[in-house]
Amino acid sequence: MDSILVTGNGPLNGQIPIAGAKNACLTLMPATLLSEEPLTLTNAPRLSDIKTMTALLQSLGAEVSSLQDGQVIAMSSHNLTSQTADYDIVRKMRASNLVLGPLLARFGQAVVSLPGGCAIGARPMDLHVEGLEGLGAEIELKDGYLHAKAPGGLKGAVHEMRFASVGATENIVMAATLAKGTTVLKNAAREPEIVDLVECLRKMGAQISGEGTPTIEIQGVDRLHGATHQVVTDRIELGTYMLAPAICGGEVELLGGRMSLVESFARKLDAAGVSVTETGNGLNVARKNGRVRAVDVVTEPFPGFPTDLQAQMMALMCTAEGTSVLEERIFENRFMHAPELVRMGANIEVHGGTATVTGVESLKGAPVMATDLRASVSLILAGLAAEGETTVSRVYHLDRGYEHVVRKLEGVGARIERIKGQ
Repeated sequence: MDSILVTGNGPLNGQIPIAGAKNACLTLMPATLLSEEPLTLTNAPRLSDIKTMTALLQSLGAEVSSLQDGQVIAMSSHNLTSQTADYDIVRKMRASNLVLGPLLARFGQAVVSLPGGCAIGARPMDLHVEGLEGLGAEIELKDGYLHAKAPGGLKGAVHEMRFASVGATENIVMAATLAKGTTVLKNAAREPEIVDLVECLRKMGAQISGEGTPTIEIQGVDRLHGATHQVVTDRIELGTYMLAPAICGGEVELLGGRMSLVESFARKLDAAGVSVTETGNGLNVARKNGRVRAVDVVTEPFPGFPTDLQAQMMALMCTAEGTSVLEERIFENRFMHAPELVRMGANIEVHGGTATVTGVESLKGAPVMATDLRASVSLILAGLAAEGETTVSRVYHLDRGYEHVVRKLEGVGARIERIKGQ
């Protein structure tokens, strides 16, 4: 099993290109199931999760081709052979459940295994099920599979979600595009990935308004057509690499970055003593003077502080001046990186959904283990600022969400290498 060796060696300087968004691309790919005509995505990230979604779509009979070194994905669902998403594929990644809404909308039936992914909480499907049942679907759980049907087709309705779930919003919106009548989805998620999905669906002929607000209205149409769509910039990769110069010092420009994608995160960095400014090509990030200051963080749905940047922010707070409190309100079990950071000399106390971090002068390199995708990169960031060598094991998590992480960090002066497993 591969590992990553990081040796702390001071400030970072240069440019890092930011890829297309993993979470957006994984949502856009199932949209091909809504139409017989081709859907082409550009600016696609080159990640193992994308390969998993490709395998899932192909298992349903979709044609999926990776072009231009993986940055273009060409898809066609004109001749699907199955409406069953098997456990062997779905268990690898929770985004696999996003085939449920499109299959149900187009074919009136779907059988989808309960999803897997990182071990950061149960991530139940109840909000997805409630929304689709609100559109007239009949859904039953049998032997670990959701068996869904809508014999007379889906019908528009007014539905208010109990929680602004991103995945449930995406599933319901895609299903509603082919439903009869108008669907009004209240308490909808507002994330940029939702906006990106709606922009793509609109290119395919969907009639949708209100994306980016808590109320989305979808007027169902008889059919959708093909389209070409550019995947939005990955705001989580952007935020992650914004933390590299914040932790190590130096100045780094993130190519393709947009302030609108990371406003709440950038405000926290500013409060901590890190400068974030827009440039003609992206965002420029530099630590202002000396140690960063401790700041408190509460994870919230967009536009609040992203849960997917909590682990990386904790790595920054480990060497901040003062004490910070990080409260996780989105997922349970999302502090599994804390004991690994403690191995590097961090002072962290975890009580339920709250972590208290008292900054130390410096971290020490140590062998650590990644427990999930964002935890893996938080340990790499900590290693960049630590004295000596840090070896991060189980980095297969990393491959799910960050392309060419070693190359990108090497490009700004980091001492980092991937060690092939035996």
